Amino acid sequence: MTGFPLDEPPLDKQAGHASGDAARRPAVSLGKPGEEGAAGPVPAPAKAEPGPVQARPGSARPEVDAPPDVDVRASDADRDQVADILREALAQGRLDAEEHSERVEAAYSAKTMGQLEPLVRDLPRPTPPSAYAPPRDEGPWPPHGASDHLVAIFNDTSRKGRWRIGPKTNVFACFGSVRIDLTEAIFEQRRIVINATSLFGGISVKVPENVTLRGKGAGIFGGFDISPHDSPDPDAPVVLVQGAGIFGAVEARPKRGKFLRDLRKER
Repeated sequence: MTGFPLDEPPLDKQAGHASGDAARRPAVSLGKPGEEGAAGPVPAPAKAEPGPVQARPGSARPEVDAPPDVDVRASDADRDQVADILREALAQGRLDAEEHSERVEAAYSAKTMGQLEPLVRDLPRPTPPSAYAPPRDEGPWPPHGASDHLVAIFNDTSRKGRWRIGPKTNVFACFGSVRIDLTEAIFEQRRIVINATSLFGGISVKVPENVTLRGKGAGIFGGFDISPHDSPDPDAPVVLVQGAGIFGAVEARPKRGKFLRDLRKER
């Protein structure tokens, strides 16, 4: 029997209208990125290149700030600035006596800036006001810088005789006493600042009669007794005693009969 080839129906008739839709639909490759597919290689998605850190609108600083230098060693000037902020906070009632004493002790024992910063983190930074406005020009108060420290904790400390008084001296007495006698001291600056804080202790300052004495501070369940004194010499040194007596005492007064031999030679 002779076989006759069967005519296959056209593709259009087998697939119906699907062939027309498929012809109009673009080829889609199921291959992985970078592999050959029905329509050629599939491009891999572009990777975002890291760029520079963008600054916030209206700000010159980048969004990612550098961490603070918490491990930098603290200087005496840094400790003094923290003590000044704590002293102002105590006078304004932001800290009580116990909090102030704890923070002052921690400030003077701090080794790094990271240990100082938490002590004043919750306190405002005061702008340095004029400590005293006398009727005559007495020159500027000494800026922040190197200073002397006298600390008495359950003991007694004194400074007297022939010694050079610096522009700033920080005094702290806790269950102890500190005595400062300036009657024979050498004054190399015109203005001297003594920051005195007494906690259950006592601080006493004596100055010559021909030196001007000023006071600024408060007694909190204690005494802050400064006897202001004006020297007859307009060029005489000026000693400012400031701070607080907390369950303790701070006093300063001229010592009668004691004078600097030559005010201008001493400086």
